[in-house]
Amino acid sequence: MSDNIRELAERRADAKIIFYKNFIVYVIVNAFLAVINAVYTPQYWWVLFTILFWGIGVFVKFLNAFAFADNFDSESYREHKIQREMEKLRNQS
Repeated sequence: MSDNIRELAERRADAKIIFYKNFIVYVIVNAFLAVINAVYTPQYWWVLFTILFWGIGVFVKFLNAFAFADNFDSESYREHKIQREMEKLRNQS
């Protein structure tokens, strides 16, 4: 039991670390690109595309690390889904 808890805690911690690293790189690189964009092509803000699409990826990492970690990444959720499927199969017979 404690091994399962440790594995789950490690996965959650790894997901949060990955999110933080991605977010820091996202902010630094996009700030740098925004400066380049402002200096060389201020009439066309192409950096917004990078901010938007990379931001979607960072947001997905955020959801994975914080919002859905408890819902889909646990043994209890898996067991709940198995019980639901078993109930459906019993009702079909």
